[in-house]
Amino acid sequence: MLPIDEKALRGAFVNASRKEVADMTLPAWFDRADWDALDLLGWRDPRIARRGYAILPDLDGEPVGVLLRQAEASPRSRAQCNWCQDVRLPNDVVFWSAKRAGAAGRKGDTVGTLVCESFQCSANARKPPTAPYDGYDVLAARDRRVDELRLRVAGFADVLRHGR
Repeated sequence: MLPIDEKALRGAFVNASRKEVADMTLPAWFDRADWDALDLLGWRDPRIARRGYAILPDLDGEPVGVLLRQAEASPRSRAQCNWCQDVRLPNDVVFWSAKRAGAAGRKGDTVGTLVCESFQCSANARKPPTAPYDGYDVLAARDRRVDELRLRVAGFADVLRHGR
């Protein structure tokens, strides 16, 4: 992910009001983020329960800011993250919803997805998978997982903005 400064980050939000963006708390680690190890920037708001934020690069690499709300109910069984699709998750997965951008969002249309509770998707995708057989290219498999994560994140951003 390309580095982003606070001003650009706040300006990237497509489904939040100016007040919601102004009230947003950046993560404490924002100034120390390892941009080379991130495919998305996601965090939970420490001041507002069940609120999260994500900066998702779209298919052109442009940042799309998304305000997310965590559902009150948890999945009944062990859920799989729709973004990283890690089957060995060390963390919980929750349902996040987001208002669509523009007129659709103003009339109440939302998009939802199951995502890692604290947005650990980049780290999960970069964990080397176990080799199922001798000669299995673990690094290529890891790179493929990262590429697929980027495509799924960009697809979510596209659906949120354009409804497709």
